[in-house]
Amino acid sequence: MIGSLDCMHWTWKNCPTAWQGAFQGKEKCSTVILEAVASKSLWVWHAFYGMPGANNDLNVLERSPLLNDLVNGVAPRISFTVNGATYNQGYYLTDGIYPAWAIFQSSISAPQGNKRRCYAAQQEAARKDVERTFGVLQQRFRILALPCKLWSVDALNDVMLACIILHNMIVEDEQRITSLNHQYLFEDEWLHYELKTDLIEHVWQCYGDLG
Repeated sequence: MIGSLDCMHWTWKNCPTAWQGAFQGKEKCSTVILEAVASKSLWVWHAFYGMPGANNDLNVLERSPLLNDLVNGVAPRISFTVNGATYNQGYYLTDGIYPAWAIFQSSISAPQGNKRRCYAAQQEAARKDVERTFGVLQQRFRILALPCKLWSVDALNDVMLACIILHNMIVEDEQRITSLNHQYLFEDEWLHYELKTDLIEHVWQCYGDLG
């Protein structure tokens, strides 16, 4: 697993009136979106900020550079084994809005059977890493928890990225961060389900007896 992928909205109080339609989404106020990948250590591996708040997570992904190295075939290599099967790409933990690609692994809605229920519970618990990271960012940098009074998206971007850089410096100071090496064959629906099956078996073997 590379990390957990999700988006966070930062309220933009001084969004120009002419732009409010594009920047106002389900939050009912103008926001700018941060897409981030975070690990269990709360290290932010990827940050893409600046999309208007009316977009959903998939719209953000389409504009994000997250998968550029995968598309261009220049991503580093990784290989791992789950349930006796070897896979040659990493994966992100996501919610259900993301497509069924091998690069994304979501929970199971309405899981049937103990194995699938166990997998769903463990996946959802692990995916909270990115939500915890958003919470820590907002606690650590109060400006991110309040409506932003800056006047341009570029200025918001500078503040957001500065906060993330400082956050990572704190995390790095608290514990050693090991670099990830990975190669992805990501847009593969068959591999998505194959990996999910193996992850279900693996999680069941690790946690099934815990109730």
